[in-house]
Formats: sequence, structure tokens, C-alpha cells
Amino acid sequence: MSTKAFSFDSYILKGMTYSVYLDLLKDLLSEGKTTGPNQDSGLIEYAKLNIQRMERIYKTVVINDELADKVKAITEKQTWICITEGWCGDAAQSVPLFERLAALNDNITLKIVLRDENLDLMDRYLTNGGRAIPVVLAIQNEKEIWKWGPRPASLQVIVNEFKQNPTVTFEELKTQLHTWYAKNKTIDQQNELIKLIK
Repeated sequence: MSTKAFSFDSYILKGMTYSVYLDLLKDLLSEGKTTGPNQDSGLIEYAKLNIQRMERIYKTVVINDELADKVKAITEKQTWICITEGWCGDAAQSVPLFERLAALNDNITLKIVLRDENLDLMDRYLTNGGRAIPVVLAIQNEKEIWKWGPRPASLQVIVNEFKQNPTVTFEELKTQLHTWYAKNKTIDQQNELIKLIK
């Protein structure tokens, strides 16, 4: 998608750091809320689980040496814009990885923006027509140089198959996806990023 007439500046300015995002999620949960306009009790429960997931992944993720070397070799300033929401399970499995990667190089700044407050940006990066998150955009010199998301390709295949022919319930699908994430330990996300980062 061409981004010539489009500016990322306003999203970068309003973007949050990872720590501010985590504090926001915790503050909202203390009030029995989550991010976004939908305050369904189920989403709030997911948001609680997601904070635990994010904190665990942040502490335990092991960065692949090849990926770490590629990130450390970046010599120009980049901003990685992550479009997400607190209740999104896929986001909880990936956003901490991007924070850990960005911390490897002072040239990289991770900025987190909420999907439902930035639909004009989100709608440029639909997945099969849907507003699937997370989506991470690497911006350098005001241009998008790569995009990742909303989930590893092998998992996207499972989700696409479910949407075409659901043989399990949505709850069972979510359990299947999170079991996959737990076993994979961000290996697929990292391998995909190795190919994306130049």
C-alpha cells in the first residue's frame, strides 16, 4: 500500500511507551474496565489474563541471536508503531517481544496506539477485511519500511480455516491459539522479523 500522501507523525506523537501502556491497562482494570468502547465482561477478563501474559513473556522471552544482531545493526532512527488493544490475546503474545527488541537499539522507539481510537490508521492495514491486531509498522524517514501482524503466518492459517469452516467453538479456538503460543515461545514471530528487518 502506498503511504506517500499519508503522515504517521500524529500517531507517533500520541503513541504511548510500553510502560505507559501497561500502566494504562492496570489502571483501567482497577476500575473494572479495559481499552476500547466495548466494556463486555468477557473482554475485561481477557485483559486481566493479558497483563499476566505480557509480564511473563517480557521476563522470559529469549531473543534469537540473528534477530538481535539485525536489530542492533539498525543505524537510522526508526519508530515502530504498534496498533493494539488491552483485551487482544494475540497482542499480549507479541507486544512484549517488540518492546524487548526496541530496547536493544537506541535508534528504535516503540510507540503503542489503540486501535479503536485510531481507526483511520487501522483501516489501512486490514487482514482479510477485518481489523485484526496487533499490527506493527516500522517507520523510517516518514516511510513505512515493513509491517508485521496480526499473528504469525502459521497461526493465521488456522484462524482463516476457522472463519471459513468452524469445527470448534470460538473459545476452543482461543485455547488452541494460546497453547500454540506457549509452546512456540515467540520463535515464529522472531523468524518472521528476521526476514522483514533489513
